[in-house]
Amino acid sequence: MAREELAVRVRRLTIGGQSVKIGGRTMGQAVRTPLFEVHESSIHGVGVFASRRIRKGTRVIEYLGERITHEVADERYHDDATEHPHVLLFIVDEAIVVDGGHGGNEARFINHSCDPNCEAVVVNGHIYIQAIKTIQPGVELTYDYRLTRPGRRRAIWKQLYACHCGAPNCRGTMLEPPTPRKRKR
Repeated sequence: MAREELAVRVRRLTIGGQSVKIGGRTMGQAVRTPLFEVHESSIHGVGVFASRRIRKGTRVIEYLGERITHEVADERYHDDATEHPHVLLFIVDEAIVVDGGHGGNEARFINHSCDPNCEAVVVNGHIYIQAIKTIQPGVELTYDYRLTRPGRRRAIWKQLYACHCGAPNCRGTMLEPPTPRKRKR
């Protein structure tokens, strides 16, 4: 059988400005549909959606961006000074933060949910977004941001970090839930 007979037409999809092959076969090899696609989201702006079934435990994508110090991150983003803070920073450890807004990939578009289907896992200094349940095609990928801010909670944070996930258990904020106070006896 000639090579030309093995090749089947392959459709192309543009994701994040890159052309990606989807479906079909090329040179006798199966071409898998990408795990996800990026488009408009009902939660916030754009989001990442499963384009095929993603099994529980699958590492979906690595969260990429410029690796900077916490001090540089604080200089670069002053959340209280903006109406819509950019939630693009991901803490790797005490020294390093990944800024998805600089050199980041599609992972920066994964939105927050109080009832997420993914989680962030840090392995050897790399951040991966991993499915914590099986996700069906068309479903938006989400994880719980559990954002932290130093000091006591301020009233303005309720507006700045408002959650719009729509989950039945929505806590109304992307911030980490407060730690319950110990009761005095």
